[in-house]
Amino acid sequence: MFIAYILKSEKDNTYYYGSTNDISSRLKYHNSGKVRYTKGHLPYKLHYSESFETRSEAMARERFFKSIDGYNWLKKEKII
Repeated sequence: MFIAYILKSEKDNTYYYGSTNDISSRLKYHNSGKVRYTKGHLPYKLHYSESFETRSEAMARERFFKSIDGYNWLKKEKII
């Protein structure tokens, strides 16, 4: 199982979009300060996720979240 996810910074309410096959270890990794983008916005919590059968599906959903259409969809659905 693969997951497309959205993390939300508890510091400044910014979002981070990603995909993984192990969400709990990925969240710990982000909160460890080892990821360049997220280390200045710590701590993060899991805000939203969707599960997929394949890595390519999860990565496609991550790309969608990062697109303007994805942003508009996330706003419309009141996810962000």
